Amino acid sequence: MRRHRAMVVFALLAASAQGLPASAGAAEEIAAPASARQRELFKLLKHDCGSCHGMRLTGGLGPALTPDALKDKVEANLTATILSGRPNTAMPPWQAFISEPEAAWLVSRMRKGVADAR
Repeated sequence: MRRHRAMVVFALLAASAQGLPASAGAAEEIAAPASARQRELFKLLKHDCGSCHGMRLTGGLGPALTPDALKDKVEANLTATILSGRPNTAMPPWQAFISEPEAAWLVSRMRKGVADAR
């Protein structure tokens, strides 16, 4: 729990130190992984994340990951959650399987909607 809080605080401090709002990264375009890796990430999202967040990402054991559910969330916090998990919950860390840029890209796609993911 402390590690997750520290990552959140760090992300917010980094944004404020640059004079940016905490959600400033939302307007930036995130570099997309190669198309083969995109397919792998979407498969991970559908099968692994979907097992808890629902096959349509509308919620289940974990919360919904739809654009509407994520619209008020800070992207850096979502990326940190993917990478580090959430201690004392069912959310595991995925940093062994996904890089930080890939997690950020996946967050940006979830915020736009992934219905077109193959």
